[in-house]
Amino acid sequence: MTPVPVAEPVFEGDLLDARLWLPNSAAKTLYVTFRQRVADPGQFSDQGPGQRALAAGLAHLHIQTRWNDWYLNAETAALESALAALRLRFDTARAVGYSMGGYAALRFSAALALDQALVISPQFTLDSRIIPEERRYPEARRFDAVLGDLATFAKPDLNGVVLFDPSRRLDRLNAERIATVLPGMALARCAFGGHPATAALRDAGGFRQLQVLGQNAPLRAGDVIGLHRRLRARSLHYWHHRAEACLNRGRLAEAEAALSRAEALGDGAGD
Repeated sequence: MTPVPVAEPVFEGDLLDARLWLPNSAAKTLYVTFRQRVADPGQFSDQGPGQRALAAGLAHLHIQTRWNDWYLNAETAALESALAALRLRFDTARAVGYSMGGYAALRFSAALALDQALVISPQFTLDSRIIPEERRYPEARRFDAVLGDLATFAKPDLNGVVLFDPSRRLDRLNAERIATVLPGMALARCAFGGHPATAALRDAGGFRQLQVLGQNAPLRAGDVIGLHRRLRARSLHYWHHRAEACLNRGRLAEAEAALSRAEALGDGAGD
């Protein structure tokens, strides 16, 4: 049985936590992940390292916030300092984050000197003065718009991909705002992917392939879109949401066809 690597504490706060796992060989690349918004905040998870990243020779850094505060609190500046010091140990750094975790990947991209980021359905801000329609999260009323300003704190020349479902209007608005401030972040529109926009990929068994794309470089929007297009036909989630969208637009024949595909997949799943 392969022993579980011991985590190296990078930052241990009351509100924020960062732990590093190293592969067996010397690592030149730092791979960073962030915990996304959780239903029951208040404690740090005991999540272990990404074994696939370690097997690929990447050092894995996982960052958490105790509360759903978008990583903006009294410890944010101290975490940034710790991340900047850690980054000096590596030649390159890449990050992946989902929703709130995707926002955090952008927010700390300068501190981490990221070379690449894959962010899935991230927020640009929760500031209602910028995106008045963004009312999905009760934490928005406590969002620190100054400390959380991506135009100020994100790495201006960051490269990577913003994966989102364009049928989710708020996710589209946030993605477009991100691309305006960070032009190196290419948009990967994956229709009916959900929130986060990997629901269809997970449904079709493609999540690991997406993980590999996020860990490797260079990352291209076309590769992410291509993966979604290859696998979406096998996703119940995709066909159900496509049918719903067609019904809402009065495209009844297309909706019926999509429902038939979903029913066929459902029947097959029960075999």
